[in-house]
Amino acid sequence: MIVFDLKCGGDHVFEVWFKSSGAYEEQRAQGMIACPFCGDVAVTKAVMAPAVAPKGNQVAERAPAGAEAFKAALAALAEHQARQLERSQWVGTAFAEKARAMHQGETPEAPIHGQATLQEAKALVEEGVPVAPLLVPVVPPEARN
Repeated sequence: MIVFDLKCGGDHVFEVWFKSSGAYEEQRAQGMIACPFCGDVAVTKAVMAPAVAPKGNQVAERAPAGAEAFKAALAALAEHQARQLERSQWVGTAFAEKARAMHQGETPEAPIHGQATLQEAKALVEEGVPVAPLLVPVVPPEARN
């Protein structure tokens, strides 16, 4: 099997596998190859970058410096969030309303978490209500198995 990048008259580039180079030539000559985007049958081989295997004596590419430390910090932050959520009350889509009421002193302050639209979250921030996005998405209690 061989793969070619093909290009139609409309400049669409697409990949097609053939049994052999001869099979491509035969199918193209019979008009059997069509662009999947526009249906044009006037296709030609597109320029392809050669697949060059790396030398056998090369060292495997390593993660960028600091990647492991970043992953560890992210995991610690996610763990901290999980502990805080255990102490917090799920308020669902009423989050913005309840957070605002606590900020204005209408209800006692308590740790809560829930859902807010981007517009609601921006409004809370503009009003000075202390809110923060969650690092790891929370599955609502009613949606859990």
